[in-house]
Amino acid sequence: MMIAVNGTYQNGKIYLEQIVKTKKPIKVIVTFLDDEIHTGKGKRLTLKDFSFIRSREKLQGIKVSLADAVIEERRDEL
Repeated sequence: MMIAVNGTYQNGKIYLEQIVKTKKPIKVIVTFLDDEIHTGKGKRLTLKDFSFIRSREKLQGIKVSLADAVIEERRDEL
């Protein structure tokens, strides 16, 4: 059985909106819903970091299909 409980994470603690009584410790999964979460592992990429125009400019000098180049590179790694 799975139970969903809303709550809030703040300063390293999770505050649940309702109490869940259990007879023994149980495993939980915590899902963060906010887009502004940073794990401290450096800059986080967002959709704003990607540009179709910049990608085309960077790929101008490539004479082969990018997909084919990636496939070939992965085959070489095997």
